[in-house]
Amino acid sequence: MAIFRAFRAYRPAKRNQALIPALPYDVMSSEEARQMVKGNSLSFLHVDRAEIDFPQGTDMYSPQIYQKAKENLEALENTGAMIQDETPCFYIYRQIMNGRAQVGLAGCASIDDYMNNVIKKHEKTLAKKEKDRINHVNITNANTGPIFLTYRKNSAINMAVSLWMNEKEPAYDFEADGVQQTVWVVDDSEVINRLSSLFKEVDALYIADGHHRCASAVRVGQMRREENPDYTGSEEFNFFLAVAFPDDELEIMDYNRVVKDLNGMTGDEFLSRVFENFEIKKEDAPYHPVARHTFGMYLDKEWYSLKAKKAIIDESDPVARLDVSVLQDNLLAPILNILDPKNDDRIDFIGGIRGLTELERRAKTDMKLAFAMYPTTTDDLIAIADAGKIMPPKSTWFEPKLLSGLFIHHLS
Repeated sequence: MAIFRAFRAYRPAKRNQALIPALPYDVMSSEEARQMVKGNSLSFLHVDRAEIDFPQGTDMYSPQIYQKAKENLEALENTGAMIQDETPCFYIYRQIMNGRAQVGLAGCASIDDYMNNVIKKHEKTLAKKEKDRINHVNITNANTGPIFLTYRKNSAINMAVSLWMNEKEPAYDFEADGVQQTVWVVDDSEVINRLSSLFKEVDALYIADGHHRCASAVRVGQMRREENPDYTGSEEFNFFLAVAFPDDELEIMDYNRVVKDLNGMTGDEFLSRVFENFEIKKEDAPYHPVARHTFGMYLDKEWYSLKAKKAIIDESDPVARLDVSVLQDNLLAPILNILDPKNDDRIDFIGGIRGLTELERRAKTDMKLAFAMYPTTTDDLIAIADAGKIMPPKSTWFEPKLLSGLFIHHLS
């Protein structure tokens, strides 16, 4: 049984619908963020990446950065740039990218569901990244970026959401980064109660994206409980901001690999080793995999297609059968000696949104070799989370990204 409840969001005044929301803080560097906010003092990056308001080189983890984030958020709220709904609401959030729509419901999930594994994970978190967001959430007293959740499709939830969208005018409708962003405010108590009841019938929610933000939000909730031993469980700090999407509406893009060298081998020696576990075919054009267990490979200005031989595939294990695992376990580790891809500087990862031309560019400049991957599926993600296992690093790349600054959830 999943708890998903309405809340009183702070959100942009309509006139600022396209000015405040911004891409998530972790998809850009500080320098990129500085460029993105030029000419826009309202950008939410002034909250999520407050180091951009300090001279370059300022420690982005220093206390003054988090305090500035708090001040910037309060300025948006106190000046009327953002408004707060008078009663708890749900928020329907639709994104359309390249003609494909995904429709989620923004609300608050329970930290207890996270701790009890009703909210399931598939990724390990790093202490340093957690600490950053713990400080950000605790000092701003707010969840500023939503956790991207998914659940097995539910026709009753879909119907309730669709009815509201068809009958009501949206609160926001604007384009950002090539994605149409549309939001409806669900402010009818009967519909809100109906949606909350329907989510209680959902067996599990799954973190699609945002493991560090989620773990940090939960830790702050636990800290607030320690500070308030008489808590009832209904306080806002027991919940965190999320947008939940049905699994059949999501698209996971490929997360590709580039490698710096051939581990001391010549091109022919490397291809000979690869042939031990993969069928190899030279291609006349850039090759993007069209099926599981196939790969594109770019080496010395030539494209190849690889197909994993059946003997190396373990379909019984939801992690081992992932294409990222097949490549890692049968090529990257044994042939190229990349044993720890998370920390080895000989490998880098390129989101599929960048296309095959970016793989070619990297292989011709600072890298030697590129691999185009077949995307991990949502079914893979759910199977691994249900099994209590962990995906390899850089297995999923979700597009479009959820904007920050559309909905702010305060912890008190």
